[in-house]
Amino acid sequence: MSRNYKFHNHEGTYFVSFAVVEWLDVFTRNEYKDLLIESLDFCSKNKGMEIFAWCIMTNHVHLIFRSINKQKPELLLGDFKRFTSNAIVKAIESRKEWLLEQFKNEALKSSNVNNHQFWRHDNKPVELWSNKVIDEKIAYIHNNPVEEGLVFRPEDYVYSSARDYSGENGLLDIVVIK
Repeated sequence: MSRNYKFHNHEGTYFVSFAVVEWLDVFTRNEYKDLLIESLDFCSKNKGMEIFAWCIMTNHVHLIFRSINKQKPELLLGDFKRFTSNAIVKAIESRKEWLLEQFKNEALKSSNVNNHQFWRHDNKPVELWSNKVIDEKIAYIHNNPVEEGLVFRPEDYVYSSARDYSGENGLLDIVVIK
């Protein structure tokens, strides 16, 4: 396997994207997005996840973060994904039977998953090595809702750190890179 898309520097700042299996639109209700926010907040306050930018879309999440408590970033992200997977599956109301069937079918394809597979295994971590690359990734994250036609301006999308970067208060305490 190539060196691309792996966490190599445990102290590095990483851009990651991770999606629901089959790119299913699960985050169509704010309650589900709020579960992700609560978990990111917990990771930030209790597990040493320093968050620089984020955005929750209907079927995927973008995140720029680093681990500041000497925990491997892949383990930190894995804990987050494991917890949110279980919490969201329990909370699902709309299309519950159909979605659970999809998650179970995905679990059958994986040797290390028992009941359901909510998140895709890949995170595509990219270590951010310069201010220019960091700025590009932040712009990409914040423009995602605009590109999808959800809002006209990035800061109008509530479930994103674009609000923090525009000077408004967002949903999470983040480290704003200037």
